[in-house]
Amino acid sequence: MGVKDKNISAIVIAKNEQNKIGDCLESIVWCDEIILVDNDSVDETVDIAKDHKARIFEYKGGNYSDLRNEGLKHAKGKWILYVDADERITPLLRNEILSLITDHQSPINIYSTYAIPRKNIVLGKELKHGGFGESDYVKRLFKRKNLKKWTGDLHEEPNFIHKGIVTTGKPQELGFLKNKMIHIKAQTLEEMVEKTNKWSEVEARLMFEAKHPPMNIPRFLSAIGREFWFRMIKHKAFLDGSIGIIHGMYQVFSRFISYSKLWEMQLKGDKS
Repeated sequence: MGVKDKNISAIVIAKNEQNKIGDCLESIVWCDEIILVDNDSVDETVDIAKDHKARIFEYKGGNYSDLRNEGLKHAKGKWILYVDADERITPLLRNEILSLITDHQSPINIYSTYAIPRKNIVLGKELKHGGFGESDYVKRLFKRKNLKKWTGDLHEEPNFIHKGIVTTGKPQELGFLKNKMIHIKAQTLEEMVEKTNKWSEVEARLMFEAKHPPMNIPRFLSAIGREFWFRMIKHKAFLDGSIGIIHGMYQVFSRFISYSKLWEMQLKGDKS
C-alpha cells in the first residue's frame, strides 16, 4: 500500500512508557500506519516502538494538544485514530472500526468523528461507577479532512472543520462506537500519586492564570464537597467495592491537591 493510499493512521503519544507501550502498539498493528510522538523519553520507549515499525517523531516540551497536533501533521491516513500509551484497542473494537471505515455504504459511516467508550482499569480492577463507567466516552476516531487541530493545555479538545467553519469541542457530526477501548488508568497507588502530582500542577497553573478567586476555607470545602458528591453519591463509586471507594476518595484527594497548589501560587504571587 502506497503512502497516498493509507486508510487509517494511528497516533500514539508517549513519554517514558516502556512498561506499557508494547501492548499498546501490539493492539494497533492492523492500522496502515503507526505514528509515535515521543516526548523526550529516556527509557526504552522509542526502541520498543521501532520494533513495532512505528514512525517516530521527537517532540520536546509542549502540552497534549501540541503533541497530538505533531502527530496529525505527519499522518497520511484518511482516518485518524488516537490511542494513548495506557490504552488498548480490543479485537472487537478493531473489527468495528475496520467495518466502519471500509464500508462506505454503511448507515453509520456518516459521521466525521466517533467517540469510543472506555473500560477503565485501576489497580487491576474494572471501574463501572464513580463517573468512569458507561459515561466515559472519548473522541478519538476522525476523518482527516474534518480534523483541524487540538487546543487546550489540560483537557485538550479537537477543533473541526465543517463547511468551511472551524468549531471547538463538539463536531457537527458525532457518532458513538459500541465496543470499548481498554484504559489502564493506574496499576499502583504510587503511579496514581505521581500522575496527581504532575497534572495537579498544570491544573493549578491554569486556574491561577485565569485569575481564580483567592482560595479560602469555604472554597476548599466547596471544591472537595462537589467532588465527593459527584464520585460517591451521584455516580455511586462505592458500588465497585473497596477499589471504588479507594479510587473515588482518591479523586477527592486529587482535587484537594490541585486547589492547594493554587492556594500556594496565590500566596507566593507565583514568584516560583
